[in-house]
Amino acid sequence: MDYRNRLTEIEGRIAAACARAGRDPQEVRIVAVTKYVGVPETEALIVAGQTDLGENRLQVAQPKLDAITADVRWHYIGSLQTNKVKDVIGRFALLHSLDRLSLAKEIQKRALQQGITVPCLVQVNVSGEASKSGLAPDEVASFLKQVREMPQVNVRGYMTMAPLTDDPAATRDVFRGLRELRDKLLADGSAPETAVELSMGMSGDFEVAVEEGATLVRIGSLLVKP
Repeated sequence: MDYRNRLTEIEGRIAAACARAGRDPQEVRIVAVTKYVGVPETEALIVAGQTDLGENRLQVAQPKLDAITADVRWHYIGSLQTNKVKDVIGRFALLHSLDRLSLAKEIQKRALQQGITVPCLVQVNVSGEASKSGLAPDEVASFLKQVREMPQVNVRGYMTMAPLTDDPAATRDVFRGLRELRDKLLADGSAPETAVELSMGMSGDFEVAVEEGATLVRIGSLLVKP
């Protein structure tokens, strides 16, 4: 599979979206969702120039983590159970799914034992769908206040998932809502100055997400599926 051509096409679409929004394309990174593929395909992606790789289950990621020695950034993008924290932290550059206080407490405890800090994104359920995990937008400031007491938990920004729809424009309000929430939390001092990342947008709607401020777009099927 010609991953370089696929990456070039996606990068071009990101650049066009940035142009429409008056943004610098260098502000946006592609996270290739490699849960669909094995070690050989993931290595081919890396050779093609992809350095940010996303996995949502530890047992699926494990063979790749063990086999691949290239200098890449692994992102944990799935829901994380507290009993898996000890095995996940320290192996992933960024955790995208910090969605509850009990998880933050477990990360703090395990990270303190390991002598590390854990970069995290707070997952926010902007759409309000019952099927989606994440804090409600009006819960985030209080949550951040509690997490400030956990120095091993390094909040770097926020993640959200938009509704599944055939109309990417229908996701715009969700993406805009997360950006506006980030800006508000920064402006009023509720969030640390480092909390600027916005992980939002997938294969079907990443251009809208970029127009609304995404800094990380999680691309799976568009990149890796036949």
